[in-house]
Amino acid sequence: MIPEDRLLSPHTGWTRAHWEALADAQLTAVRPYSTAGHALLHLPGPASRNGRHSDGLEGFARTFLLAGFRLARSGDSDPHGHAGWYAEGLAAGTDPHSPERWPSMRACGQAKVECASVAIALHETRPWIWDRLDDSVRQRIVAWMTELLGSEVPDNNWVWFRAITSAFLRSVGAPWSAPDIDHAIARTEAWYAGEGWYSDGGGTGGPLRHFDHYSGWAMHYYPLWYCRVSGAEADPALLPRYRARLRRYVDDAQHLVAADGAPLYQGRSLTYRYATLCPLWAGAVFDATPLPPGRTRRLASGVLRHFTEAGCFDGRGVQPLGWHGEFTAIRQPYSGPGSPYWSSKGFAGLVLPAEHPVWTEKEEELPIEVGDVRRTLTAPGWLVSGTAADGIVRVVNHGSDHASGDGTAPEADDPVYSRLAYASHSAPDSTESSLNDPLDSHIALLDAEGRPSHRRPLTRLHLGERTAVSRHRAHWPTGPVPTPYAHDPAPGFRTGPWITTASMLNGPLEVRLARVDGPVREPLRLRLGGYCLADAEPPLVHEESGPAAWVRRPTGLSSTVVGLRGFDEAGVATARDANAFGPHSATPWLATTTEVQPGAVYAALVCLSGVVEGPGAADAVRLEVRHDGDGTALATVTWPDGTQDKVRLEQPS
Repeated sequence: MIPEDRLLSPHTGWTRAHWEALADAQLTAVRPYSTAGHALLHLPGPASRNGRHSDGLEGFARTFLLAGFRLARSGDSDPHGHAGWYAEGLAAGTDPHSPERWPSMRACGQAKVECASVAIALHETRPWIWDRLDDSVRQRIVAWMTELLGSEVPDNNWVWFRAITSAFLRSVGAPWSAPDIDHAIARTEAWYAGEGWYSDGGGTGGPLRHFDHYSGWAMHYYPLWYCRVSGAEADPALLPRYRARLRRYVDDAQHLVAADGAPLYQGRSLTYRYATLCPLWAGAVFDATPLPPGRTRRLASGVLRHFTEAGCFDGRGVQPLGWHGEFTAIRQPYSGPGSPYWSSKGFAGLVLPAEHPVWTEKEEELPIEVGDVRRTLTAPGWLVSGTAADGIVRVVNHGSDHASGDGTAPEADDPVYSRLAYASHSAPDSTESSLNDPLDSHIALLDAEGRPSHRRPLTRLHLGERTAVSRHRAHWPTGPVPTPYAHDPAPGFRTGPWITTASMLNGPLEVRLARVDGPVREPLRLRLGGYCLADAEPPLVHEESGPAAWVRRPTGLSSTVVGLRGFDEAGVATARDANAFGPHSATPWLATTTEVQPGAVYAALVCLSGVVEGPGAADAVRLEVRHDGDGTALATVTWPDGTQDKVRLEQPS
């Protein structure tokens, strides 16, 4: 165990030595799962849809990336023999006669993803691995990589796997593809949404709406690392452009981390865990960050320590599929046992020398440790509220849903994209039930059979400093909702009225409003869900006729919903083994017992807090609603601190 250094790192105690030791521990922990020649890593866990062979390559490539960052500044001192171990794997994996040979790009699409990690790792370890390989092995690596050139890839961050590979091939004098590079650069421009944010694909005939952690760990990371690998061969206009965008993004991203290091739980591929650190480190590597060096390390060490203490490494020292500990329901069909090691990107800071200020300057407090944080993120359509009293980060979502195509056709909700709110300390349940019956952080119309409507796609109407409004057409799946990314046929939908939803956010308190308009052809009730809480033990459950409902974890963290207007029923839904934060989860909800009235405004207080809970959360919150002559509803909230917010809920045109 490396002792803490509370002089240099008063908040986390961690130094570069802790990072190096943890990297070494991970790299040695996976070795027992390798094939004899080290080319494939068959880690424990369920296989992906790509199969065991592909998963073995994924395990090798993603841990090799970690080795690449670990060796970048210390290759001359390699007591664990990482360079030699992975060099053997490169030789065996590219040997066409080896039983460990890697799958070809033509036979396995996932190999294209992993090829980029191999390319970056080879670049970072060039003096210690590439330059020392036999020429025949280098030729075989080139032959395997060139299969990627010009091949078909999805229209998202995958375009950079070809460009990164081309950049490396160009650097070693091998055939490369200028069209692949040009295409990646052009598509990246199309996906840039402004203010530092990228959409991971999407925007076909409609607004960009694919916002998640891929903006940082892919869409910023790959363009900048392309410039790093390319050196003078890169277009000189690219690096300043990408640096400026990352600088702006990091200014937002720092506020999506809680005081205890918990990142925002939103979007797909969350089993990548602390890969969320990648853009923060890239900011330091490319001099593209507004953060002081001590704050960068405070953020990074805080997140990494959060995950290690929460159990992201099992008793064997291996990262299982999950968020904190093992939770296989978090995975997408493309996720295999090696997928969690995309987190290797979170160690990118090790390419900086030990004497760099990011490693030598004293840790600085995070903004959320100094005072409350309020942020409007225009590109994704999010309002951010972080509170110093409990260190929690909350995001209200009125702009991002990961809808496909032009974002006009009804789709089933994806729990990690189309909810009304996300947070650092709350996650939606991940079960078949949560796909078909969305509840947490959701507003739905319940039909005569009690089936809830879905929200996706949504349309952003307004985004202010503390207020946001969006609208969607309520729709009900006519069949079971398939697992996202499973490529199974989507169900049909029957459509209903329009729902206009508004949020007014102040600290831990959100006043959430809903208005229903349009054709109401059947009896419909309205239901609103609060944040879902999960823990190792069942949360304490409270229900009142006020109406109000709330749940509390033993640690004091609570989720509360209190009816302010129109709701007259409250309850709590519980589940087992459905949540990444623990086996026992619970969600408070409100509903109407009578049919919803078109044009009427329904409102509730929603609160996720470590300080405030229960009906008392609504004390001194005053709501006034009036209607203009044109039918527009004007809502005014007066908060306990005396400030006011106003929103307009207009009829659909």
